[in-house]
Amino acid sequence: MSNEQFDQTRPVTGRGWRVVDIVVAAVLGVAVGLVFFAYNNSLANLWGPLDAVLPGLAGLIAGIWLLGGPLGGLVIRKPGAALLVELLAALVSMVLGNKWGMTTLYSGLAQGLGAEIVFALFAYRRWNLGVAVLSGIGAALGAFINEYILGNHAMSATFNITYLACLAVSGAVLAGALAWFVTRALAATGALSRFASGREARTEV
Repeated sequence: MSNEQFDQTRPVTGRGWRVVDIVVAAVLGVAVGLVFFAYNNSLANLWGPLDAVLPGLAGLIAGIWLLGGPLGGLVIRKPGAALLVELLAALVSMVLGNKWGMTTLYSGLAQGLGAEIVFALFAYRRWNLGVAVLSGIGAALGAFINEYILGNHAMSATFNITYLACLAVSGAVLAGALAWFVTRALAATGALSRFASGREARTEV
């Protein structure tokens, strides 16, 4: 057997989950959940003022809440990673305390599924910036559907159209594109050496 077969540092590209995948998904979920918690108590306070300017405009700042799905998918590159990381992040946010309570988990589930579906559409084989952006938009659509069911159906059509457009833009930039750049930054440090995302970054240097 070649030495390559015994090299435990080589990233595995199969779809089966390893212990390291589970551990990193948990770490990412907690880290993103902490970001959510900090965001809930800072920039998210701009929601009311933005909606006062134009109902639905606040969707432009919602993208941060969609970050977990795209980031989990891009880093771990396994079926279910986007959903798991977003759901874990939502759980952390809820446990730490926010005004949405249990509905935070509904949001995490919907947003994670939205991102997951995009990665699945590309058969978990494409991980470029374009797919990352689409995963952010997918998470935004998941969020929109969830919020529409939970109460936004009572809002005007103008509000929902504006909110959907703003949410999609925010998801593309603050979730999809940001997740792609964060993944690249992590890979550059060597932190993702056990993952295909880390190997890919090294070969492009």
